[in-house]
Amino acid sequence: MADLVLATERLDLRPVSEADLSWLLAEMNTPAVMRHLGGPRSEQAVRESLAADLAALADATYIRWTIWHRDAQCRVRRTGLFHVRSPAAPGGLRGQREVGWSLASAHEGHGYATEAARAVLAYAFETAGCEAVYAQASDNNGPSTRMMARLGLTRVPEFDYDDPEYEPEENPTRVYRVTRSQWSVQ
Repeated sequence: MADLVLATERLDLRPVSEADLSWLLAEMNTPAVMRHLGGPRSEQAVRESLAADLAALADATYIRWTIWHRDAQCRVRRTGLFHVRSPAAPGGLRGQREVGWSLASAHEGHGYATEAARAVLAYAFETAGCEAVYAQASDNNGPSTRMMARLGLTRVPEFDYDDPEYEPEENPTRVYRVTRSQWSVQ
């Protein structure tokens, strides 16, 4: 598992662990944190999500990292490299690799999400052998869509879709992509 720890200038990305449970229960029940992610989650949903994340680490189907601020030794939030799983996603998008992130509101505006996502994309292309990585957000999520542009992801409008798991104001889901060749010239 140590080889799955990613380090950036200010952050350590550690694979999720059982030790994250109490923190996740608090974070995933915070409306501000979950505002673009389908809303707060029940305790059972958080436990099931963590169990799925831990099981996935065993066969590397996807990886969710907890983002730690190295100097402050505190969790900033989470990021991950996983597969697009929404049944509402177009067929050509389902199963593709996706980068995702979320930050606690207290940590927004410091570049942590961008720094963490850069590390995940580098891992995706340099270690995991991905040819393309996607990201998704609604137009309501301006910080994420601006971050995608900074990371070199471009819109793929033919993959946009309405996701019934999200409120109407969080639809349609806009899809972005960066390929290995685009990433290599950054």
